[in-house]
Amino acid sequence: MRSFLSLLVLLGLGALLITAVAEMPLFGAPDSPAHQGIAIKYVSDAPHDTGAINVISAIILDYRAFDTLGEATVLFVAVVAVSAVLSKR
Repeated sequence: MRSFLSLLVLLGLGALLITAVAEMPLFGAPDSPAHQGIAIKYVSDAPHDTGAINVISAIILDYRAFDTLGEATVLFVAVVAVSAVLSKR
C-alpha cells in the first residue's frame, strides 16, 4: 500500500511538471514575459528607485532581495548539512 501511494504521488508530480513545462514559452520567444520590458524598467529606474549607483547591486540587493536571501539560505543549509555529514566525532 505504501509503495502504491508513493507511486501515485510521483505520477501526480510528474504530470504536474510535464504540464508546467508544456505551458512555458519557447526559449527566446519575443512574446515571453521576460521580454516584456521589465529589464528596461529595472535598468532605467534602478538609480532613482534605490539610490544605488551600480545597477546590478540595485537589482540584486533591492529588487530581488528576498530571492537572494533565499538562495543564500539554501547554500548555508547545504554547507551545514555537508559539514554535519562529514564531521568526525
